[in-house]
Amino acid sequence: MIARVIVAEVGIDMTRFPTHRYLVSWAGLCPRLDESAGRSRSRHIRKGNPWLKVDLTQAAMAARKTKNSYLRAQFNRLATSRGVKKAVIAVAASILTSAYFILRDDVVYRDLGPDHLDRRDPGKVARRLAKRIEALGFSVDLRPAA
Repeated sequence: MIARVIVAEVGIDMTRFPTHRYLVSWAGLCPRLDESAGRSRSRHIRKGNPWLKVDLTQAAMAARKTKNSYLRAQFNRLATSRGVKKAVIAVAASILTSAYFILRDDVVYRDLGPDHLDRRDPGKVARRLAKRIEALGFSVDLRPAA
């Protein structure tokens, strides 16, 4: 369903967008930067294509319930620190970014998996978990396994 909406609203020619960031901005899924004299006034999302934005946010809400997917892991990671609404917008932007590269490069979608970020930097995950254990009042000594 969302693929039809993306093709109907954006088209299949991705050459009119220099990068995926231009497409995400055109759709209105990136935050505005409204500053004056060093003070941030507004961080609401931009105005963009209303039909595409609504359908992408609905797809993001559905993607957060799919098991063993990168989009669900991304939603859970962001929702804990930034809130549900910002996490939904970030997942919607990720869906649109994936669609951009699928249409531009003519490739098949391949899910990265829920542990993609853990596989990229296992040391970072270990340090984060050690900090969490120390916050509970325990001592942690990190050593690589033999």
